Amino acid sequence: MTVGARVLKTGLAVALAIFLSELLQFPSPIIAAVAAIFTIQPSIYRSWKQMLDQVQANLIGAAIALAAVQLFGSTPIAVGLVCIVVILINIKLRMESTIGLTLVTVVAVMEAHATGWWFAVDRLSMVLTGMGAAFTVNIALFPPRPRHQFNVQVTQASQQLSLLLRTAISNEMKEQVYKKERDQLHGLLRKLDEQYSLFDEERALTASSKQSRARQLVLSKQMIKALHKGEDLLDAVEEHYFAAPESVTWAQAFDRQIEDLTKYHEHILLKAEGKIKPRADIGPDGQQGSRLVEQLSDYLSIDPKERQRLVFVGAAMFEYAYHLRRLEKLVEQVELRQTESEEGEAPTSN
Repeated sequence: MTVGARVLKTGLAVALAIFLSELLQFPSPIIAAVAAIFTIQPSIYRSWKQMLDQVQANLIGAAIALAAVQLFGSTPIAVGLVCIVVILINIKLRMESTIGLTLVTVVAVMEAHATGWWFAVDRLSMVLTGMGAAFTVNIALFPPRPRHQFNVQVTQASQQLSLLLRTAISNEMKEQVYKKERDQLHGLLRKLDEQYSLFDEERALTASSKQSRARQLVLSKQMIKALHKGEDLLDAVEEHYFAAPESVTWAQAFDRQIEDLTKYHEHILLKAEGKIKPRADIGPDGQQGSRLVEQLSDYLSIDPKERQRLVFVGAAMFEYAYHLRRLEKLVEQVELRQTESEEGEAPTSN
């Protein structure tokens, strides 16, 4: 088991919040520690947005709590009703992620107001201290790098997909092992979708960086699309290939085509990393693919109802190939724009 950066930063944020609470002589560090836990986020942009939302929501919650104490007192029923009102307001303002910490503030302020106004202000100060500690730790220590993490996860998912595709037709892998590897691939793709959301939330400051970021987003989205299409091919093989009549006859042709597509996918990612020569021909044999299409068409024309299962597998295979070709074109376009940008920024000699 490995300790991730977010886990480590959460612990450090709590420690810093407790230290600041003792330094500022707060009555208890618990509220500041809870605030720090709620504020840690997986990206700098999301951490900043969460910080702003938390400050706004907690100020609103504290104001409502103080007003409610003046009007209704701090009875259990009054605290519960104020919590309901605060939840509804947060939902209305589309700040659902702040509800937990805001309710902590409301309960703390209403409970503390019985001992004096300034004690209630201290409770709110504890919350703000915890949020500040978490934000500081998040941007100062191991700052999140969504783009780097996205590229690492793309490589991991591609390797996992290649392993499964290369053994899909031959069916060499044990069933339990295949299921385990397949679950790992599904988990990687789910994490990749989440990582893309973090990457998409990043903000560029200059016009050139905005254009570069927009191209990278389009490329990244197509990388995910190609991986999902590879997973769809696995689904088609598992569901239709082995149940198709004469599947053994087609094993060699299908296995060769899938192997070519797997290598193609690997080479595209290497090209995106700048590890392959710009003009290198990495595409699969187009004639081989065209022959397979013709053979499948002839095969289906004899008995369409009984032989359609292999066509389903072929369709998934060709769609995977289509999205790989599209991915390669996007990689080439990004490389071209990047080269033009570097040449435009290079100093000219007189």
